[in-house]
Amino acid sequence: MQLTVWTYEGPPHVGAMRIATAMTDVHYVLHAPQGDTYADLLFTMIERRGQRPPVTYTTFQARDLGGDTADLFQRAALDAYERFRPAAMLVGASCTGELIQDDPAGLARALGLPIPVIPLELPSYQRKENWGAAETFYQLVRGLAGPHMPPPGSARPARKLGEPARCNILGPTALGFRHRDDVRAVKELLARLGVGVNVVAPWQAGAADIARLGQADFNVVLYPEIAGLAAQWLKRAFGQPTIASVPIGVGATRDFVTEVARLAGVDPAPVLADETSRLPWYSRSVDSTYLTGKRVFIFGDATHAVAAARIASEELGFRVVGLGTYSREQARDMREAAARLGLEALITDDYLEVEAACAELQPELVLGTQMERHIAKRLGIPCAVISAPVHVQDFPARYSPQMGFEGANVIFDSWVHPLMMGLEEHLLGMFRDDFEFNDGAGSSHLGTPVIPGLREAKNPEPTTVHAAASGPVDRAHPVVASGFGPDGPPRNDGEKADRPIVLSWAPDAELELKKIPFFVRGKARRNTEKFAGERGISPITVETLYDAKAHFGR
Repeated sequence: MQLTVWTYEGPPHVGAMRIATAMTDVHYVLHAPQGDTYADLLFTMIERRGQRPPVTYTTFQARDLGGDTADLFQRAALDAYERFRPAAMLVGASCTGELIQDDPAGLARALGLPIPVIPLELPSYQRKENWGAAETFYQLVRGLAGPHMPPPGSARPARKLGEPARCNILGPTALGFRHRDDVRAVKELLARLGVGVNVVAPWQAGAADIARLGQADFNVVLYPEIAGLAAQWLKRAFGQPTIASVPIGVGATRDFVTEVARLAGVDPAPVLADETSRLPWYSRSVDSTYLTGKRVFIFGDATHAVAAARIASEELGFRVVGLGTYSREQARDMREAAARLGLEALITDDYLEVEAACAELQPELVLGTQMERHIAKRLGIPCAVISAPVHVQDFPARYSPQMGFEGANVIFDSWVHPLMMGLEEHLLGMFRDDFEFNDGAGSSHLGTPVIPGLREAKNPEPTTVHAAASGPVDRAHPVVASGFGPDGPPRNDGEKADRPIVLSWAPDAELELKKIPFFVRGKARRNTEKFAGERGISPITVETLYDAKAHFGR
């Protein structure tokens, strides 16, 4: 376990909460100390759910550790059953509760409750949230659908002639990135193909729905991080094939439609011919200044990051310069996707590593999580959120899917608008001090005279920066140029300096730098400082800035 300011995933019992909260009649009893009760914060404040999550805590305190905490857990479980009357119950322990070793599974069985009780063994100090969600869903599916599985070796009954195919949609949970809207988009696609939906799980599913998962002809796994393990078991137990394509982007949606049609025995041509996405036409018609060749850095969960890389490189004409994920369980898939783009995947759950990579690559657009939104803001780079973890603004009231043809429209708007708005902000900034367009100038069509001296541009003070810095510049602390020997660069008198040269910017050079679009300004500053540091030039002048531009443009 690593203590950090930010984290991409919570502990595994948060993943279990996401499964329980997504369902309608399942309750989760969690052996946890007072202070670990943050389910309400996650689901009612961030996701803005209309009801509290179905989670009961034992909330033991320090004084309880000298007594019978096992009895405390049993009383909490019994009270939860009496109050909520769930159709199934999950029992487990949080990180701290795990240390007490009270065995929630055995304690719950001893109660003899008249409902299925699913014990969860979630190693809090080795695993994280998505793994916890996947393991919880797997245990639920195995515990509730298992009694209905056919005898080993028996053939799966064939679908009746003329009967439409039916599938399960697996993976959407509470607190997921646009999961609610993705389900709607995929249902609409399946309906256009004439394919029925047997069960959507865990989203809005009950215990009885999980029990009848085996009645479907095949499974659609929208989020492999959550439902991949359960789908593998369903394939072994019921012989149900799995749709491998995740319909994020136009190309992937067409692949999804083709794959579903093949398993369902229907013709995909009408759906493919009636493609409703505007992304292909928009990406061809928009001025290439906004799109073609734009350098993009992508980081998120494996499902969304891999899909984003395909959309960026194949459908929008971006150049992917960085690709990574915090989902270590899907590291192999991520490395394969990165290799197809000639990249080495960044597999990490340390946001500082992601920030360092982003600062080094200096992309023109960042596609990532809520963490990357903060990182991009610090670096002055446009950003669009494509993956959890997310904040409240990523649970919009409007219909805003990521999947299907309509999802491709949403993606185009979400990704391209930051670039277009960035150009607009640059133009506003570039003309802010112009005599005709500054804040003190009156409207030109009214003939209002310009009042001299009402608003004057203030030249910034020279700053000292690192010549070869690999991350964001800290202007509060003077740092020195690198690229010289241990004795530093030669001084004007020919002697060796006692310390390396300190770089600074002349006021006119700082003003000239501001004319460069903000989304590439950081790269221009870094290149100029590197150029000046290697040559011992200080202060940096306008001539140095243009010499550096010519040098790196060759």
